[in-house]
Amino acid sequence: MQTPYTERDQASPPIIGITMGDPAGIGPEIIVKALCDPMLRSSCIPVVIGDRNILDREIHALHAPLRLYALTSFEALSPAHDSLLLVEASQLNAGDVPYGNVSARAGKALASSIQKAVELALTGTIDAVVTAPINKQSLHAAGYEFPGHTEMLAHLTGAHEVVMMLAGPRLRVVLVTIHCSLASVPTLLAPDAILKTIRITDAGLRTLFGIPQPRIAVAGLNPHAGEGGMFGNEEQTIIAPAVAEARGEGISVHGPFPPDTLFYHAATGAYDVVVCMYHDQGLIPLKMMHFDEGVNITLGLPIIRTSVDHGTAYDIAGKGIARPASMLHAVRLAVQMVMNRRRSADQCSRP
Repeated sequence: MQTPYTERDQASPPIIGITMGDPAGIGPEIIVKALCDPMLRSSCIPVVIGDRNILDREIHALHAPLRLYALTSFEALSPAHDSLLLVEASQLNAGDVPYGNVSARAGKALASSIQKAVELALTGTIDAVVTAPINKQSLHAAGYEFPGHTEMLAHLTGAHEVVMMLAGPRLRVVLVTIHCSLASVPTLLAPDAILKTIRITDAGLRTLFGIPQPRIAVAGLNPHAGEGGMFGNEEQTIIAPAVAEARGEGISVHGPFPPDTLFYHAATGAYDVVVCMYHDQGLIPLKMMHFDEGVNITLGLPIIRTSVDHGTAYDIAGKGIARPASMLHAVRLAVQMVMNRRRSADQCSRP
């Protein structure tokens, strides 16, 4: 077994574990397509964590020039341009998991691949985890009650405070609240929650993105950021105090700003990230700009995790038309984050 990343040869290619995702969705397809990209393989050693029969189904359906090779050891791994390196996490019959169907079988398999990937990352066997999309209904059908990937990963790694970031080439957004109703957002917002999000975002941008002094903008909740209390006072009573406390800690954070203009300024380079109060506030502008390029990142975990920013796309699963762009970007960003973390660890170890 490999030693943890802080002790492994820092010049070695990062080993990136890619979870299969929902076997009934487009996850296996976009993985196979991404692994055919020579530029991806030149930057890392990709290892898929999933099911042999499901991935073999995709290789044959796509006529992909890949040979599936099940790993029994991680010793002396090297880039293999025509192989799909696999860690087996489940044993399915492809016919038992038809495309586009919710099932407990699929849920159990996708959960097993996530669990195995986390195990490998926590022991330092792999350098990062990239996750393909899952179906929450299948996850629940298999007996797992997590709202989604982020919450499951937090549980498996023992992380108590995590933050969801979506990133593209020109815009990054972070969410204070995630999967909840819009009506419940004001009741869930609190200065402590916003301050925690700002702190984790600042630390993640420094260590994983290599930004020495991140410029963080905070969006207001209400139209025109409340217009001095005319349209709501959450900016004055909840958001501004958190921003002030973070600034007192030396974090370069500003706001709250009116959301209708803030994303323009962030996308044109004024800020490195926007802290958003709720899910759609951040994801609508992000996906409008970076629909095929967006990457989902979980900050606050003891491991590096990136993901595609789309779902299982049951409507096109098995048709061979799914685009692998987000998967390619997720792997490339994971590689960059590994290298930035290595540099950060190296700097911290110097006398």
